[in-house]
Amino acid sequence: MLQVQVVNSLELQPAAAPAPARTDNRIVDRIIDRTGALPQVQLMFEEQDRLLWIVMHPEPKPVFTLPLVDSVLRVQTALRAMVEAGEPMPVEVLAFRTAGPVFSLGGDLDFYLDCLARRDGDGLVRYAETACAVIENNLTGLGGRFATVAAVHGRALGGGIDPARACHVMVAEESATFCYPEINYNHFPIAAAPILARRIGPIEAERILLSGRNFSAFEFQEKGAVDAVVGDGAGAMWVREFCKKSAASRRSRIAIAAAFNRMAPDLASELSAAGAAWVEHMLALGEAEVTRLRRIVSAQERMLGRMG
Repeated sequence: MLQVQVVNSLELQPAAAPAPARTDNRIVDRIIDRTGALPQVQLMFEEQDRLLWIVMHPEPKPVFTLPLVDSVLRVQTALRAMVEAGEPMPVEVLAFRTAGPVFSLGGDLDFYLDCLARRDGDGLVRYAETACAVIENNLTGLGGRFATVAAVHGRALGGGIDPARACHVMVAEESATFCYPEINYNHFPIAAAPILARRIGPIEAERILLSGRNFSAFEFQEKGAVDAVVGDGAGAMWVREFCKKSAASRRSRIAIAAAFNRMAPDLASELSAAGAAWVEHMLALGEAEVTRLRRIVSAQERMLGRMG
């Protein structure tokens, strides 16, 4: 029997295989009318749960590419603009998951190396600013307008963890693993410090970031960094159950999350400073450190070749 471990005061019970979720493409069409084409992203709206999935299809590797991050930001911006314009908004929950065998291998090292080869500081700035904007929207619920949820499976590495952990709720499948390996290469993820510190406190966040070690889903849950661990393949089902269980208290949950955000240091300023520090650090990398990054790229390609 599937064992479900839950926090956030939800008591979810194992369920039989759910009926296929009903989808409604009208809101998706309205969003895309505002955003235009969305490379590496698929939108799916499940009307009965007022749930909009952003399914990420990064190419050519399972990393957070700039086109992917930009597509997510344009969806977030469109949703906020529609609410502010008073348009009908059937979406209440914005949920993230990725296609493929892993959640994310982190930031786009190929893009970083290309920028470094060309000394393209502006490209690194654009990447950092776009990523930080997505993370801020996830943490604030797009300015207190939506609940945000992420479903993680497989490997989640480095900066690939932070957009998911910024969400109000992050669920992980039991075989998922989490690791911030950047410290081993004299590198660091853009937003991990402010995002992890808000969730588990600065001391524990610093220990995780400096360890460079791999954590199981259950270990990450014990540290408070994962809200629920479910059986493999059950992440999306858990999100749907979460939507049902929390529907009656959703506005209160969003308001409580906003209240805690107001108590914390200014997120926008923190992320801006973190992004600027990351760009400065990247541009100062020496040849030996850049060579290490190239080796990681080669290791990623070998791993993906074996998986393929």
